Amino acid sequence: MPTIYQAGDLNTNSLVVPNLYTQVQKPATLALNGVSSGRIGLVGTAGWGPLNTAVIVGSMGDCLAAFGTKQPLATDIGTAVNIAILNGASDFRCVRVSDGTDTAATGTLAGVTLTARYTGSAGNAITATLTQGAIITTKYTLTTSHAVLGSRSYTGTAWADIAKAVAADTSALVVATVPDTAPALAAATVTLSSGTDGTAPKAEQFIGTDGTTRTGMYALRNQKCALGVLHGLTDNTTWTVQKAFGLQEGLYMICAGPSGDTITNAVSMKAAAGLDSYGVKLMFGDWLWWDDDTNGVMLVSPQAFVAGRFGGLSPEQSSLNKQLVGVIGSQKAGLVSSGTAQTYSDAELGALFENGIDVICNPAPGGSYWAVRGGINTSSSDTTNDDTYPRLTNYIANTINSGMGAFVGYVINATLFGDIRATLLGTLSNMVTAGILENTASYTVVCDASNNPQARTDLGYVQADVKVRYQGINRFFIVNLQGGSSVVIVQAASAA
Repeated sequence: MPTIYQAGDLNTNSLVVPNLYTQVQKPATLALNGVSSGRIGLVGTAGWGPLNTAVIVGSMGDCLAAFGTKQPLATDIGTAVNIAILNGASDFRCVRVSDGTDTAATGTLAGVTLTARYTGSAGNAITATLTQGAIITTKYTLTTSHAVLGSRSYTGTAWADIAKAVAADTSALVVATVPDTAPALAAATVTLSSGTDGTAPKAEQFIGTDGTTRTGMYALRNQKCALGVLHGLTDNTTWTVQKAFGLQEGLYMICAGPSGDTITNAVSMKAAAGLDSYGVKLMFGDWLWWDDDTNGVMLVSPQAFVAGRFGGLSPEQSSLNKQLVGVIGSQKAGLVSSGTAQTYSDAELGALFENGIDVICNPAPGGSYWAVRGGINTSSSDTTNDDTYPRLTNYIANTINSGMGAFVGYVINATLFGDIRATLLGTLSNMVTAGILENTASYTVVCDASNNPQARTDLGYVQADVKVRYQGINRFFIVNLQGGSSVVIVQAASAA
């Protein structure tokens, strides 16, 4: 009787019974799907949410549900997400950190202690109400509610039943601690209190620890982020640590100098840090005015604006001259509404750019709007100091890394070489179609006997050599104008 096998399950060299054997094979992989080039890994503070855990956020609703109401702090996660979304981002992995003084709000309801699920001041707005059933009077319902975090309800005939239901709810706002001698259920209401945020983390708490348990920045490991922001952190001693992490993970780290910085001090801080890498974009400490819908006008770091703009751009694009949304002024220019408009001179911009420091200002080359003015990173090399180098290099490397491991374990022969080469060529061809690369002449892939001699393949090594030429960015646009009454204009002959 004919038999169907999945590819690899049938040893065709040991068949003894004449029959029909059908092997189902998976479609050939002709190309790899590109990885996300706009996912932002964001570390900051909040009044609610798990600590040192990467939380998926795709909208302001997600952010508020996970971290509570936005706070008027330079390190606030919600404010950063709001700014970034407004500028094009839509994919985040957010990590809450604290200074260690954070506490959970608590309250006593009908003899039972209720503790907010997470530490933070958001817990102080949680109200818990125990109500008796109108029809079945032996049943009581515990309702916990919060204006931003929502409400949850649990029903039971005893505290043990209600506490068990609360414990089983992974989105519960509280934890119920019932004494050994459970008190009787009785109608009551309490508002939790004494929750604190711990919103002044030090540099080491932002950076965190690496290892089996990861905290701070290191909680972003393996989250496949393309951009990294430690929001509001300006300590220059962390810049090279952030650089190392970014290069390991394929993140373009966006750092910033302290609020109200001077150009001289900014250059000095960068030199003292020994920062010279394409893996970090350093923004000058000319912080920006932002009109928050919750907390009003406030000064914020330029990091979220830059990361958000990148989040909406394809990886071959530079931040240079891309209009930013939501900026209502800067420390140098003042508030736009006040009519002040001090701008940067070419000498000031040159002093920043020559030292690998970028800035957001107005006007931009394209007109009177706020934009990133340099489009550079901190590398001193002319071949790697543009935004597009780390962005596109990380994108291509992470795309290859995401799928080419499937070839490990295969027999080394001409078929394997051909499959590897076809997959890589297909992947790069798709990038041409998407406009990330210019054309098929922009890349080459070599994977054959010429770069895989038998002396190496006998040891289990296979090598693919990939070269990719990126598209340049128009940084210095020169228009030659010749005018005057004596100018001779020669018109080209029109086509017949």
